[in-house]
Amino acid sequence: MTTPISKLPTGIPGFDSISDGGLPKGRTTLLAGTAGSAKTVFAAQFLAEGIGIYGESGVFITFEESPDDIRRNVISLGWDIERWEAEGRWRFVDASPHPDGEVVIGAYDLGALLARIENAIQSIGAQRVSMDSVGAIFSHFTEASVVRHELFRIASVLRALGVTALLTAERTDEYGEVARFGIEEFVADNVIVLRNILEEEKRRRTVEILKFRGTSHNKGEYPFTIMPQEGIVVIPVSAIELKQNSSSIRVSSGNRVLDHMCGGGFFRDSIILVSGSTGTGKTLMTTEFVAGGLKEGERCLMFAFEESAEQLFRNASGWGVDFAKAVRERQLKIVCAYPETAGLEDHLVSMKQTIDEFRPDRVAVDSLSALERVGTVKGFREFVIALTSFVKHKETVGLFTSTTPHLLGGTSITEAHISTITDSIVLLRYVEMFGEMRRGLTVLKMRGSMHDKDIREFKIDGAGMHIGDPFRSVAGILSGQTRHLAPNEVGRIDALFRDDEG
Repeated sequence: MTTPISKLPTGIPGFDSISDGGLPKGRTTLLAGTAGSAKTVFAAQFLAEGIGIYGESGVFITFEESPDDIRRNVISLGWDIERWEAEGRWRFVDASPHPDGEVVIGAYDLGALLARIENAIQSIGAQRVSMDSVGAIFSHFTEASVVRHELFRIASVLRALGVTALLTAERTDEYGEVARFGIEEFVADNVIVLRNILEEEKRRRTVEILKFRGTSHNKGEYPFTIMPQEGIVVIPVSAIELKQNSSSIRVSSGNRVLDHMCGGGFFRDSIILVSGSTGTGKTLMTTEFVAGGLKEGERCLMFAFEESAEQLFRNASGWGVDFAKAVRERQLKIVCAYPETAGLEDHLVSMKQTIDEFRPDRVAVDSLSALERVGTVKGFREFVIALTSFVKHKETVGLFTSTTPHLLGGTSITEAHISTITDSIVLLRYVEMFGEMRRGLTVLKMRGSMHDKDIREFKIDGAGMHIGDPFRSVAGILSGQTRHLAPNEVGRIDALFRDDEG
């Protein structure tokens, strides 16, 4: 009977999810990418994770960088190659150019090189092989037929040895030919493409599985980043599954009147979006949300991208909330960072790690809009989806703020991306009334629960947010096109929408 192709887990975070289990076992995979797309890191991590997680030894064949350079370059990623070499779990086959200009493999006779590779594999019982990069040797062959023949030769030898191999190759264009010679992808069993794309003056790395011969994989491009002490982390956005639980337990928003407007508070595993223009009270609502959790003895985590911790301490104390004390008692953790300090993928991985380590009952992010500046529209959408789904899977209540670009009314890019995946939406708006600016609040959406439909006026003082009565003589608040209604017009509209008591 013909047996199905099994997968060898790479151990690279996120990649095994989009590849449905890893690389096809016992086969050769071509890893193609342009300069800076992390080909060498991927190839080294494939071996490092095999040693560290699965106890599988590996051989690294290098045609460009010397082994010493590779050892130094990956130290920051937490991989101690020298120790693994001493333990007989990692072997280098050095075919890199020598300083005098000569090449170890001689006059490009691959027979001698393949013998060295075979000896290295057998000497440590290697199950994984990385070859970086095949283009360095094939560039010396003038005929494409010779390149194809020699590539077949390499793949055949590796297959006969029963190893799972990764061969890197250069590309000259992000969306052009798969590899430099245009034939590598037809020889390899599988092809993975790494990209380092420049979009809107921002760099963004992605990985795409172009083909896995005889087995399944997820389609499309997936963002990834490189983290210190960890290496490549793939973010499998479209592989996220809707399997989180749904709780009927309510938690307080931190404001008694808002709890009433929401039908008794927020659901334990819900995502809440608070949207409003600058100065409408988003940070105050975030503070009250965190304070409500602290009052119940919950662990709270706050990510701030616009204010420092000291500013948040000062603002909270002005409203009677002692954030500093909660931080000292390790009931509250505040993480502050300028969005520009890292890419969206880096922020996402870091935030997920912090959530895993702190294990909060509540998570607040103030504000998501600040992160729009450091990513493309597509990248930001993927970031929002990945973060909110992660929080929901943790069955943690999350509150996210979004800043609208217009003073009166309007929506933001953030709101457009997150509104459909949130459980609750609270809108904060300025309301102009006879030359005076007032503030209004409404619960636009409350999934799974009845909620107050009114737009209520609220005021802010030293004690926090005070939500009052609904606006009755003003229309067009949400659109920003406010107009005042005469008393008889208000009565007529109320009569139109009044329930029939008969």
